[in-house]
Amino acid sequence: MIYWGKDGLSKSPRIKKFIEDAKPVVPRSIWMNSEVGHNQEARKEALNLFSDTPFSTPKPESLMQRILQVATQPKDLILDSFLGSGTTVAVAHKMNRRYIGIELDENAVTHCQPRLKKVVDGEQGGISEDVNWTGGSGFKFYRLGEVIFSENGSLREGISFDSLASHIWYGDTRQALQQSAKSPLLGVHNGVAYYLLYNGILGDKRPNGGNVLTSKVLTILPPHPEDPKNGKKVIYGETSRMGDARLKSENIIFKQIPYDVKGDKRCLN
Repeated sequence: MIYWGKDGLSKSPRIKKFIEDAKPVVPRSIWMNSEVGHNQEARKEALNLFSDTPFSTPKPESLMQRILQVATQPKDLILDSFLGSGTTVAVAHKMNRRYIGIELDENAVTHCQPRLKKVVDGEQGGISEDVNWTGGSGFKFYRLGEVIFSENGSLREGISFDSLASHIWYGDTRQALQQSAKSPLLGVHNGVAYYLLYNGILGDKRPNGGNVLTSKVLTILPPHPEDPKNGKKVIYGETSRMGDARLKSENIIFKQIPYDVKGDKRCLN
């Protein structure tokens, strides 16, 4: 249990320590507010950005700068699942880190999004001077959509057409749905036209009315915008009354709701 050195003549013998016997090492350090800022300074930063702020003790940008310097490298991905006033992502943006911020309260709209816009435009508060920030790059702002599935994985009862359409379109194309008017034709992606028969979109509110693909329904669907005669079509509906041969001749892939609806449990708008 004693190490005497390579030649066995060490003047300072040491006790051997093994990993399995080691105790966790608790790091200890003190970050003075003169180095990393304080809440009053952070509140002044917030008031310089907005006329008011609901946060009485926000984090200073200099504190988040120190944390990101210790724990991350440029282009690392930072997750803040309780975004608050947006300090973490603002600092991450200025320090060339990627980030995801999540906030369920209204300050996501009233503070976080406007703050990041100011950062992109080159605002000079917080750590901007220290990191030579002059603006640039950008970010994407998403709203979490309506819940699509129930806890047991089935399609939630009463889900709206808009939410299901957005979910299906994003699941198949990985793009946000852009519809100027509600229509069973969701759009065209890579030459394929996508349709959704659901919730009486064709005007028939009876159970299954207009949600079942039949020859009659096919004739009243909007034509394929790029190739009305032979364009490939993916049609989502409750069921199909058209046989495989007919579907093939019409260049249709039929997908049944809810079994062929896949992907994330929520949609992004």
